[in-house]
Amino acid sequence: MPVRYGVVLFTSDRGISPAEAARTAEEAGFHSFAVPEHTHIPVRRDAAHPGTGTEELPDDRYQRTLDPWVALATAASVTRRITLSTAVALPTEHDPITLAKTIATLDHLSGGRVALGTGFGWNTDELADHGIPGGRRKTALREYLGAMRALWTQDEASYDGEFVSFGPSWAWPKPVRSGHIPVLLGAGGTERNFAWAVQHTDGWITTPRERDVEERVRRLRELWEEAGRDGEPRVIALAGKPDAEALTAWAACGVTEVLFGLPDAPAEVVTSYITRLADRIGIAAA
Repeated sequence: MPVRYGVVLFTSDRGISPAEAARTAEEAGFHSFAVPEHTHIPVRRDAAHPGTGTEELPDDRYQRTLDPWVALATAASVTRRITLSTAVALPTEHDPITLAKTIATLDHLSGGRVALGTGFGWNTDELADHGIPGGRRKTALREYLGAMRALWTQDEASYDGEFVSFGPSWAWPKPVRSGHIPVLLGAGGTERNFAWAVQHTDGWITTPRERDVEERVRRLRELWEEAGRDGEPRVIALAGKPDAEALTAWAACGVTEVLFGLPDAPAEVVTSYITRLADRIGIAAA
């Protein structure tokens, strides 16, 4: 299958709106539109940012990030084709029952266009404010995903875990595709993270600092096959400016989608950038 191309907007309360960015991307021919998530950023924290290695943040939009599901709902209302996803969301910072309802509702209203890119969360101080111990964040995410999938697929859903527990319950709407929301893990390309992704998700989203993407995708595909998973894992690579050589290599190794970051700039600058980007990578306008 040909590689899909999308854009990711680091949303904030300034610059272009998610709706305008998504509409422009769809009209330019892009296949997907993604946004990130942080509910808040504790001023004092022990967790170092993975990019800076310190408490310093590389971008003040971390402090100003819009709610991803509200942002994607506005994008859904002005688009008809483009996939609506997160890169990445933090489910353990929500009540899993209400989050399952939110995601299923957006999928229902958008005609089955939602995908969930999820992460463990580097900011353990942020997670702690939501009652999630940093050392248990993988267990918590596994349970949250399991509980949400139960609500999405079962007529009388229930779940019993350490972080999530509820008895037989009714919850509609269900996601459009037989209760399935594609879930991908956004995390470093390590053996442990790949083992987790193979067990609990549909694939992997690279980090912005990922190196040796081709080799890491090869290893993920090996683990996928060894685990007896059907088909092949979905792989989304995060990119800055397009590099023709890298795009060719990624397509050859099994990357299924590439997300290009958008600039933090006024709306007219971003819309022009999206159009030029589409021309440069050779996708056709919708």
